[in-house]
Amino acid sequence: MPDSVSKRPAVSLVTVLLAALLLPLSLTGASVAMPGVAADFHSGLDANQWIVNGYDLTFAGFMLACGAFADRFGRRRILLLGTLLFAGCSLLSAASGNIALLDASRAAAGVGAAAMLTAGSATLAHVFEGAARARAFAVFGTTVGVGAAFGPFVAGALSTAYGWRPVFLVPGLAGLVVLALAAWLPESRDPQAHRVDWAGTVTFSGALSALIAALIEGSQLGWASPFNLAAYAAFAVLLTAFVAVERRQARPMFDLGLFRQPQFVSLCVGVVALVLGFTPLLVYLPSYLTAVNGQSTLHAGVDLMMLTVPTVVLPLVAGYLLRWVPLRHLVTASVGLTAVGAAWLTVLHPGIGNWAACAPYAVVGAGIGISLGVMDGAAVSSVDPARAGMAAGMFNTMRLAGEAVGIAVVGSLLVNFTRADLGHRLDSFGGPYGHNPDALADVLNQGQLAAPEATVPEGARGAFHTVATSAYTSGLHHTLWVVAAFCAAATVLVAVVGAKQRAGDAVVGAAGGGTADGGGVDGGGAVGAEARPEPVAVPV
Repeated sequence: MPDSVSKRPAVSLVTVLLAALLLPLSLTGASVAMPGVAADFHSGLDANQWIVNGYDLTFAGFMLACGAFADRFGRRRILLLGTLLFAGCSLLSAASGNIALLDASRAAAGVGAAAMLTAGSATLAHVFEGAARARAFAVFGTTVGVGAAFGPFVAGALSTAYGWRPVFLVPGLAGLVVLALAAWLPESRDPQAHRVDWAGTVTFSGALSALIAALIEGSQLGWASPFNLAAYAAFAVLLTAFVAVERRQARPMFDLGLFRQPQFVSLCVGVVALVLGFTPLLVYLPSYLTAVNGQSTLHAGVDLMMLTVPTVVLPLVAGYLLRWVPLRHLVTASVGLTAVGAAWLTVLHPGIGNWAACAPYAVVGAGIGISLGVMDGAAVSSVDPARAGMAAGMFNTMRLAGEAVGIAVVGSLLVNFTRADLGHRLDSFGGPYGHNPDALADVLNQGQLAAPEATVPEGARGAFHTVATSAYTSGLHHTLWVVAAFCAAATVLVAVVGAKQRAGDAVVGAAGGGTADGGGVDGGGAVGAEARPEPVAVPV
């Protein structure tokens, strides 16, 4: 049987693309569903954050392990198991009767999503070669962008028409379709992968979990509370243990030696800045738009399309631009645009029209869209194809860990800035809200700005709503300025390190009788000229 037939490229591509469509849809859809979940379960922001953060946390924490599992036990097998877990937990999320069960099922779904992404991308690397692989991954990246772009709209339409449960039901049912298709995929594995790095998996996942828990719960319990101090200590101990474990591994799941390369470090900072400036907006803006502007979840989803649609078009455009524009310039531009867009979004205010908000949304989306076409080019192609699972897991772990931390950081900043502003605005109100901004913060956490009738006099309710929306908006603005400052600093770092790398490549090229244009940061690939035709984009 010809190799192209035995590998079943058409079935493999369709299966992996459908899986790639579901993963960002599940993330952005959950954020749109949060106001409805809060209203049904009367849950606060800390519990609601775990709907998204629990998914992102396990997604990031198990990415490396799932890449290793795929290499060791087989890519199709891990894809099947991951899809089964994702679909089952998504269906359980839709049937949840309380916030605890919903948070737990979402966290378990994140493990399945990690297996689906790493095994799926590794399957594409095995099935396709050369230019066909480049085209397959370009379509893969675009599909992920489509899922992220239209996820808020689809989730908003479902939530407005039928409530929040179908937002989880639909991905679960679609996961069952992926499960049926995955049974027809070819099997592949790394013949040199003989063991799984359990110690590294446990220490890394534990360290990330401790950090996220401290960031989320700190705004509620206090940053110096016993719980937070214990979480900080656990994070430090587990992270130290992870580094020690990985240094002793003959085949580590995360090559710590990469952190000795300034280019890799700067790109890691850049991708963290990008997801910090983008993903939290998908999570928290729906609640702001529905609470402050009184929009339906469908309307909020349509508004967010101004932010997400550029991520569909620009990855392919950026891939073509690599023929003429050095990679380091495109990376710097993408992070810089995100900084500008985050700062520009401070124009958001109660009653703002779509046209007034369109430009800053589009600028942030353009920054992310460009990055999706250029920053992932060597993720799979930089290693031997047999270890493609490890390469995919390592790169996506950096992005997803940044997403999980970013969502937690931005959520904590939003709550704390809002509370601080409320402390200056509510002295005129009696009842529990007069001198206790935490009480109103609990209302804001649920995406509700209407005060209980028993605590605010009827004649003061209009003024109460004005105070609440002003405080919420002020908290959002302060948070956006912090995000913009971090992205601006990352832009400078990426630009400076890229320029130094270019100068170093020029020296090496001159010494070797050649130029530096064939590889490195300036040659369109992170590992040399061979990576140029491989624009791999596997973001979530």
